Amino acid sequence: MSFVRPDIIRPPSEHASYYLPLTSGCSNNSCAFCAFSFTTLGIRDLDDVKREIDAMSLYAKSRMWMAGQPDIVYAILRQWDGKRVFLQDGDALVYPYPRLMEALQYLNGKFPALERIASYATPQDVLRRSVQELRDLKKQKLGILYMGVESGDDDVLKKIRKNVSHDQMVEAAKKVKASGILLSVTVILGLGGVAGSEKHALETARILTEMDPDYAGALTLTLIPETEIYKEWESGRFEMITPFDSLR
Repeated sequence: MSFVRPDIIRPPSEHASYYLPLTSGCSNNSCAFCAFSFTTLGIRDLDDVKREIDAMSLYAKSRMWMAGQPDIVYAILRQWDGKRVFLQDGDALVYPYPRLMEALQYLNGKFPALERIASYATPQDVLRRSVQELRDLKKQKLGILYMGVESGDDDVLKKIRKNVSHDQMVEAAKKVKASGILLSVTVILGLGGVAGSEKHALETARILTEMDPDYAGALTLTLIPETEIYKEWESGRFEMITPFDSLR
C-alpha cells in the first residue's frame, strides 16, 4: 500500500515550519474524541523522505522544482524561511529509530543552518525510547516534542482509550526533560463531562505539576461526528459542560 500524504495538522507555534511527513495517522488511533481514530498508521519509505528533502534543497538554492513532488511541497516552500521543520503526522516519533536518525541526519546535511526540528509524540513512543536515544535525536536538532496529555484522571484516560496512565505520562515527561528536549503538552477542558468534571480538573492540575512541561496549553473538547465520545453524547450517556464551567 502506497503512503498517503496526510493533511496538515500542527501546533500553532509551528505555523512557519516546513511540514515533512514521516508517518500518516497515529500509532494510538483509538482515542474516543479524535479524528485519527478513523485512520490507520502509515510509515513512509525513507527513500521517499529523502527525495522530498532533495526537492526542498533544490528549491531553496535555485527555486527549481523537482519532478514527482506534489504541489503542496512547493506551496509550503514558498512561505518557508528555512529555520524550522515539523515532522508529520500524529506521532512521527514512532518512525523506526534508525531510519528516524538517518532522516534527521540527511535533513541537517542539506540544511546545516536549520534551527529546530519538532514533532508530535505519544507518551507510549517516548517510553519506548531511552534517554540516550532522545539525547541523540536532540543532537540532530529535534528541539521540541508536543504531547497530548488530555487528562490526568486515570478513569477518563481509560474511558477515552488513551492507552496510557497518569504515572506513565509523568515518566515520559521525565525522560523528555532529562534529554534536554523541550516538552509542550495539551490538556482538554470538559473531557470528563459533567459527572467527572471536578476529578478531571483536579487530576489534570496534578499531572501538569508532576510533568512540569516547558509549555502547556488547554484545548476545549470539540465533538467530532462519528467518534465514540460523540456517539455517547448523542445517546445521552455523556453530558458536555458549559463554556462557563470550563473556565471555573
